Amino acid sequence: MNMDSLSPVTAEALDALPGIRHAFFTRPGGVSGGLYSGLNAGLGSNDNRNHVLENRRRMSECLNVAQDRLASPYQVHSSDVVDAANALGIERPRADGVVTKDTELAVAVVTADCGPVLLADAHARIVAACHAGWKGALGGVLENTVQSMVQRGADIANITAVLGPTISQANYEVGPDFPNPFLDQSADNQDYFISSRNAGHFMFDLTGYIVDRLTGCGVNAMAVNRCTYAEEENFYSYRRTTHNKEPDYGRQLSAIVLTED
Repeated sequence: MNMDSLSPVTAEALDALPGIRHAFFTRPGGVSGGLYSGLNAGLGSNDNRNHVLENRRRMSECLNVAQDRLASPYQVHSSDVVDAANALGIERPRADGVVTKDTELAVAVVTADCGPVLLADAHARIVAACHAGWKGALGGVLENTVQSMVQRGADIANITAVLGPTISQANYEVGPDFPNPFLDQSADNQDYFISSRNAGHFMFDLTGYIVDRLTGCGVNAMAVNRCTYAEEENFYSYRRTTHNKEPDYGRQLSAIVLTED
């Protein structure tokens, strides 16, 4: 099985780095059916667990790593970051960032509208993956992930960070109280909100917020600018599922690995 058969999204900035392999996986190529049709990676979903495990096996194979070398935490919208060695196996730590210096070990997060961020310092040979929903991004998970890389020897100036498929501002309507914690943190955060056609509501630019927080860390940050809500054939979306009054939803996986070549 190769990368093309699963149709992942990749970023030129990460492709250009030596010794790095990555993928923002999409829905095509999986064995799940029904609501989860496609490559559902969500161990926390109500999908058939064997289907999810087979999907994750296919993604591991696509990344050219053993399935037991795919490290993903139990995500809780926190600002916590763990070493990949602690995110392997059944008992996964509750965290939203994972970092490693180990080769042939993929660090990964799952998302369904939130922002998957893959980071790499190819010179220091350190990679990380981060799950950044609005709560985690506001709480500092991006900065904590970058700092975890620095603590292991990364140079901020050499870190490339790419935000994968995320819900776009055009599809992310929020209520009247939602901006408050952002404005409490900085009045400048008003720039990430525009008025909705529904009185008192706003459209939130999660992509812009995440990229700017990363840039504020000093890293080279960018986004692939693909909307999980708009592209139903390619991505799972929690918000789309909610609007469709469906009982559950799948998750796509994003991963990055240091190679030995």
